[in-house]
Amino acid sequence: MSQAPASIPRPLVRANQWVIVLSVVFTWITGAYGVLAIPLVAGLLGVLFNFNPVMRIAKLFLKKSPSSYVQEDRGQQRFNQLLAVFFLLVALVGFTFQWSIVAYVFSAMVLVAALVAILGFCVGCFILYQWSQYQYRRRNHV
Repeated sequence: MSQAPASIPRPLVRANQWVIVLSVVFTWITGAYGVLAIPLVAGLLGVLFNFNPVMRIAKLFLKKSPSSYVQEDRGQQRFNQLLAVFFLLVALVGFTFQWSIVAYVFSAMVLVAALVAILGFCVGCFILYQWSQYQYRRRNHV
């Protein structure tokens, strides 16, 4: 049985982030909220089955061997993808039921997180780090 590598090439992660950004922007401009299902389904497949179609397609366009790119931690990316899936799901439900505030707030949060990640700061990484620190302090009564 082959095990998935512990890392993901950065260009594949960036492609996934761009799909999220472009889907949200397209939804806001056109009102076609069903487009949010694209990154949502891709993210769910990635989290549940380790198969993200966006990354699989992006992999076809890599010019070098995947291992020659800067690598992102698979576990961290899985956590980030869980957050993105949650926010996209809530946004899609908000748009479906015409809960405009919910829809725009949650889609804006995932948009900002993806944009900031593209620019180099990982919000999900920061959240996971803070959570780990909290658990450590709680266990050790620091």
